[in-house]
Amino acid sequence: MSTKPNPTAMRDARRIVIAGASSLLGAEVRAVLEESRLADADIRLLDEPLAAGRLISAGGEPAIILPVEDDAFERAQTVFFTSSAEFTRANVGQAAQHGATIIDLSGGLVEDPAAVAWFPKLDRLRGREFGRGQRRYVVPSAAATAATLLRLALVKLEFESLAIVCFQAASEAGRAGIEELETQTGQLLSFQGVGRPVFDTQVAFNMVDRFGPASAPDLHVARERILAEIKLCLGTAVSPPALQLLHAPVFYGTTFTACSRLGANSGSASTEQIVSACTEAGFVFADGTQARPSNVSVAGESTLQLAVPELDTSAPGAWWFWGAADNFRLPATHAVKLAEMLS
Repeated sequence: MSTKPNPTAMRDARRIVIAGASSLLGAEVRAVLEESRLADADIRLLDEPLAAGRLISAGGEPAIILPVEDDAFERAQTVFFTSSAEFTRANVGQAAQHGATIIDLSGGLVEDPAAVAWFPKLDRLRGREFGRGQRRYVVPSAAATAATLLRLALVKLEFESLAIVCFQAASEAGRAGIEELETQTGQLLSFQGVGRPVFDTQVAFNMVDRFGPASAPDLHVARERILAEIKLCLGTAVSPPALQLLHAPVFYGTTFTACSRLGANSGSASTEQIVSACTEAGFVFADGTQARPSNVSVAGESTLQLAVPELDTSAPGAWWFWGAADNFRLPATHAVKLAEMLS
């Protein structure tokens, strides 16, 4: 009897499914996978019916996005959910029935009691062991990751309060959001009235705390998702920060500003101590030759960039922070790293 391994069986044992492959986040996960040690896996691309049949490139080869059917998750080892939260919740049960490990980037499982939040250094900062035996993981958004890390970094520095304002790019609404911002920008520069089919309000050259009433994207819903992700990351022992979410008229990237009061005696805390705590938590500080963090500086980067914090001279103990991250590359990199650890 032959003892040679069956190539098909080996391939199926490494099958990876990207559910939501036509989304911007799905495309980023696919790109990161192609650069990882999972690049030789059998990657299956799934999405909603409207995207099914689309031909794209995967690993330098043409690939077709398939609809979610009865056998869509068959023999899948890992499933990345990268589309909407509703799409995830509608299909996660089928993926779980096939025994796949679920890695959710959509926010669809953030309220699932069986789900565990993960990104690099979170386990160490929370003092817990890596949950290798789990079947459902939540990889939080870039905004939630930044807020969680900043909150945990300040634990040892006589923390009293933390308030964060995050600025959301148009790309969080997908390609349609990007196209609407681009179109509105051109229309306004040509002194034309702007079309509003996605956001139902002017998003070009404008900052708002909510979109129009007919808008499908909802900043309040997005904010609640980020807060839920932060709470899942922090657990019950650490209080979450106050959070506000605003639309910024940019295409890509997550930027944020934060103010933290470090206590009555925090005047003794130095810039060096805060930088050290934030670096240990996972933030990257630009050196003197580099520009301060921005949505441009983080494009294509898998790190959370932070400017050196500044003491507020009018409010004793208050420190200001400014940071940025690639809103797709960061969570995609974390998700693939998690899949590598579990493989």
